[in-house]
Amino acid sequence: MKTAARTAAGTVPRRTPRPRADALRNRERIVAAAREMFVEFGPDVPLDEVARRAGVGNATLYRNFPDRAALTHEVVLSVTSRTTDRAEEAVAEEADPFAALCRFVHAAADERIGALCPMLSGGFDKDHPELLAERRRLEEAVEGLVARAMSAGRLRTDIAVGDVLVGLSQLTRPLPGIACLDIDRFTHRHLQLFLDGLEAPARSELPGTAATLEDLRHRS
Repeated sequence: MKTAARTAAGTVPRRTPRPRADALRNRERIVAAAREMFVEFGPDVPLDEVARRAGVGNATLYRNFPDRAALTHEVVLSVTSRTTDRAEEAVAEEADPFAALCRFVHAAADERIGALCPMLSGGFDKDHPELLAERRRLEEAVEGLVARAMSAGRLRTDIAVGDVLVGLSQLTRPLPGIACLDIDRFTHRHLQLFLDGLEAPARSELPGTAATLEDLRHRS
């Protein structure tokens, strides 16, 4: 029988215990509830209400996220990562580059990407390496979607990645000061109008210049 590996001092090294499945599920429920409530009511929604919607006690919420900044960090990270995953799935599964872009835009709305904008003005570390890495992964995925659709002649050439991201963020947020519980019904309808305007051949001349990622970074 094999013996456990031992350290130089002859003691068996301790393994870090893995989180229990129910603890992970509670954490996921909290993040999902926070994401929805940040969309509906804004990033200052009481954390007790987040716990109630998640179906957990306040102690469970604060054990996972000691303050609002920690919860906001996790929501931004989750939304960004999941949205990037949807972009990669669209590329892998859609033969038509413009169909892939359309699929991504609607999927990003379902992931509540519009919740990011109000949160980014909150008091948490927006330059955390983990967040910067996920943001760059998302930007690269959207750049790829736009480049492929444009190279295929399916996307108008007077726009840039920033135009897609700005339109997406603006159209996936409820109007300020209201709790629009039926927002999905209007969001996907208006996103499709937006996408129809992106498709080539262009039916109009756009004012101003295309919005690039550099423009967005400079303004944020």
